[in-house]
Amino acid sequence: MQPQEIVVFDVPHPCSYLPGRTARLPYRHPVERLTPEQFDERLAEGDRRSGVFLYRTQCPHCRACQPIRLEVENFRPSATQRRTQRRGDALVTVKIGPPIIDHQRVRLFNLHRDGRGLGNDDSPLDEQAYAEFLTDTCCETLELSYWHEDRLVAVAIADAGHNSLSAVYCFYDPSFKLLSLGTYSILREVQFCRATDRRYLYLGFFIAESPHMSYKARFTPHQRLIDGQWTDFR
Repeated sequence: MQPQEIVVFDVPHPCSYLPGRTARLPYRHPVERLTPEQFDERLAEGDRRSGVFLYRTQCPHCRACQPIRLEVENFRPSATQRRTQRRGDALVTVKIGPPIIDHQRVRLFNLHRDGRGLGNDDSPLDEQAYAEFLTDTCCETLELSYWHEDRLVAVAIADAGHNSLSAVYCFYDPSFKLLSLGTYSILREVQFCRATDRRYLYLGFFIAESPHMSYKARFTPHQRLIDGQWTDFR
């Protein structure tokens, strides 16, 4: 059985991905921490996590957001992705463990958000806001940190189910030009899934009209949740 949920926010608002559109993302707070198996079910139904809340799109006039996942045993990286993995393995050290909240991570988050134009003129996050967004959680949550010559260059936050991993958010130093850190992080999450016998890696939403979200289609084959059905794309 799934734990009960309390809807804490359900107000239409301007879409943060597609200008001029209206979004509706009801935020639900599970009254109990989700087990790994319960979290697998939520992911399969299209849920995402933000802080302690779960949400999925219920937008009134738009279906542009499509949950996307890789079935890791079927995933075949492209030649470019294989080169990125080899280069990253040579350049970067990866540490996996519980999420850490500290000055260098919060600073890197703000640097990434501002450097890529994702801030929408918002104020910089502090450690409390960082925790409320990423590390306060209703399920098991992990951090993958990426280090080049003892310098933190990227962080990925991921949620773990029993047979699934959900990529919550990845942020990196936009001045680091030796490697495509976003692509490398997804490839390392695939590697983690295979090493821990997880079947699916969830990548959030694919949005064809958003340059920040459309890149996910380059990871093939993949599946997208369309009208309640997971559909294969090759």
